[in-house]
Amino acid sequence: MFDAKTKILIVDDMSTMRRLVKKACVGLGFSNIEEAEDGQKAWEKLQAAGDFQLIISDWNMPNCTGLEFLKKVRADSKFKKMPFVLLTAEAEASQMAEAIQLGVSNCIVKPFTPDILKQKLEQTHKKVSG
Repeated sequence: MFDAKTKILIVDDMSTMRRLVKKACVGLGFSNIEEAEDGQKAWEKLQAAGDFQLIISDWNMPNCTGLEFLKKVRADSKFKKMPFVLLTAEAEASQMAEAIQLGVSNCIVKPFTPDILKQKLEQTHKKVSG
């Protein structure tokens, strides 16, 4: 599993969903968590801080979707290997295939439980550290 000090960026246009994800992450022992309300703001935070170690992003957001944000992250040499988990209400196979092609580390279908988040983060950690 990721270290408890892992710096996480949670991206979602709905503050309620950001709160739920953050609460689940805190429940897993994480404390270094920041939030952004869309992919554009997340990209700005990522560029400014540069020290995030994990991104958990919603797929459907205004201004810059999770997929567009993923493309930006993977195109930048500084961030291209960063674990990136997409949250989505859409479990369309074609959409998932596109996300996988773009290099997403994992996907979580909403609604999800803290246990599912833990499971997906463990899978993601194995994938990126293995």
